[in-house]
Amino acid sequence: METIAFVAAIVLPLWNIPLIMRIIKRKSSKDISIYWVLGVWTCFLLMAPDAFRSVDPVWRVFNIMNLILFTAVVITVLIYRKR
Repeated sequence: METIAFVAAIVLPLWNIPLIMRIIKRKSSKDISIYWVLGVWTCFLLMAPDAFRSVDPVWRVFNIMNLILFTAVVITVLIYRKR
């Protein structure tokens, strides 16, 4: 079960990649709420310290992957919002 959870912890955040690609392809992030993006990202940031110290590898990996990939979403949304 832990192996399945570990794989899911890696795969789930990868769903951010199609979102990033769609924004880049359309050259617009107008349909994505900045409040939503920054709210989710803030929550990930607030959870991160606990995840970094956790002995649970699934929680740690999920948080690290999510933080990295959702940071990419935030950056992409902000870049394409200014255009």
